[in-house]
Amino acid sequence: MKDIKNPNRLDLKLISGFIPAKSSVLDLGCGSGELLQSLIREKNVYGQGVEINEKSIYQCISKGVPVMHADIDEGLLDFPDQSFDYIILSVTIQEVKKPDVLLKEMLRVGRTIIISVPNFGYWKVRFFLLLTGRMPKTKVLPYEWYNTPNIHLTTIKDFKYFCKTNKIQIKKQINILKQRKNSTMANLFSNFYAELAIFTLQSHSG
Repeated sequence: MKDIKNPNRLDLKLISGFIPAKSSVLDLGCGSGELLQSLIREKNVYGQGVEINEKSIYQCISKGVPVMHADIDEGLLDFPDQSFDYIILSVTIQEVKKPDVLLKEMLRVGRTIIISVPNFGYWKVRFFLLLTGRMPKTKVLPYEWYNTPNIHLTTIKDFKYFCKTNKIQIKKQINILKQRKNSTMANLFSNFYAELAIFTLQSHSG
């Protein structure tokens, strides 16, 4: 569930800061709609959410947040090319079945993509696995191996390599460590020290 007021979701506050007033915004996996509600109220954006969980959909509706009941793993065929200024995907890419297909669809539909990516290369994750021999858990990745929704874990280095090989421009990268953005260590060695990274992306052909 995305909660713009939750101090554990610094990425949502930063994402909100990227969105100009009166933009059109598509939030994929919008949860109960807090981020879109904040953007609609404070920045007068045209917002549209996509969510699969019925309880979250009812919460969006109660907030007056426009939401579509759909599975983003099925693609974005309902949306025309370049129909949104911004598409948001926050701490969700690791849960989808075909992240490469979804990212390409997002770049088709949106002019700019904002995505937050949990870093499985974070040093605590590495050392937990090394020292205990068990699947790691962190604040960003808190699940057990048997009940986790995360099926495509990635590192920051992996994600950047994917963008390079698929001709996706990384316009901006913000590294987050212990709820602080762009700390010195996270910037110098992001693949080792950052728990989470936010990227803004555009297609090279866009």
